[in-house]
Amino acid sequence: MPIKITSRRKAIATAVTLGICLIAAAVTLNISWIILNWREFWMMIVGVIFFGVIIAGMVLNTIFLVREIRRNEQHDSFINAVTHELKTPITSIRLYLETLQKRNVEEEKRQHFYGIMLEDTDRLLRTVEQVLKASSVAQKKDVQKFRPIEVEPVLRECMNLVTTRHHLATEALHWAKEPSPGEHYTVLGELEELRTAFLNILDNAVKYSRDDVDVAVDLVAPSIDRLEIRVTDKGIGIQRGDLKRVFKRFYRATNPGVKGSGLGLFIVRAIAKRHGGKVTAFSEGAGRGTTVTIDLPRVFTT
Repeated sequence: MPIKITSRRKAIATAVTLGICLIAAAVTLNISWIILNWREFWMMIVGVIFFGVIIAGMVLNTIFLVREIRRNEQHDSFINAVTHELKTPITSIRLYLETLQKRNVEEEKRQHFYGIMLEDTDRLLRTVEQVLKASSVAQKKDVQKFRPIEVEPVLRECMNLVTTRHHLATEALHWAKEPSPGEHYTVLGELEELRTAFLNILDNAVKYSRDDVDVAVDLVAPSIDRLEIRVTDKGIGIQRGDLKRVFKRFYRATNPGVKGSGLGLFIVRAIAKRHGGKVTAFSEGAGRGTTVTIDLPRVFTT
């Protein structure tokens, strides 16, 4: 991996250097043309326009080339991450199955092995679902199946599921402030997609909290026609330069030891956008936690 990163950096440096040299040569040639033809007005104008087009083309070509190299780098990083996410549980399941096949294992230990294999199977399933979801959610445009959905019970269900999935204490994942009793936090949408978005941001908050999990969930109505779902952790935080990029497909901020495919927040953004909303991330920097906010249009039903 370090060799690949170094080679890509060299490729980017080469592309940028070549682009700068060509642009400098074109600018020099343009200036020379102006000096030599300053008395011939139309010749000078045609030359300036012609060289301007060449320079613009060189700049755009360099930008596109650098973007393509970076996109390929992100794609390779995604392939490596997904391969790891698939290979690790498969290896684990195979190991326990071989142990059960070759040895007489006590019933208590056998049940323990079954539990681990079920967890690894769930991990495999979540990875496959993430990849499939990322492919489908960005292409969906039909909103005819949308219906009014109460956000609070769906969000509460997701909180309970994540707490169970990660074997957390009840207080580790909690409400920042209990939703107001009798208040209807309703949006027009698709239940499974909203559940996917909520699970992704909650899972992320837990994963990036490391060992000390303290995640607060808030459901508020900042205005009469908007709803906000805020998930705040006290984890490793996000560098300021990564706050917008974390929502891009395949992008993963540099966080050693945190596993993932780089698709979770991309899926959240696509779902929020399809529901007429948006998603944002805020962090004061490394080690200072992160708040992810999903903003959705609110509806009222009779």
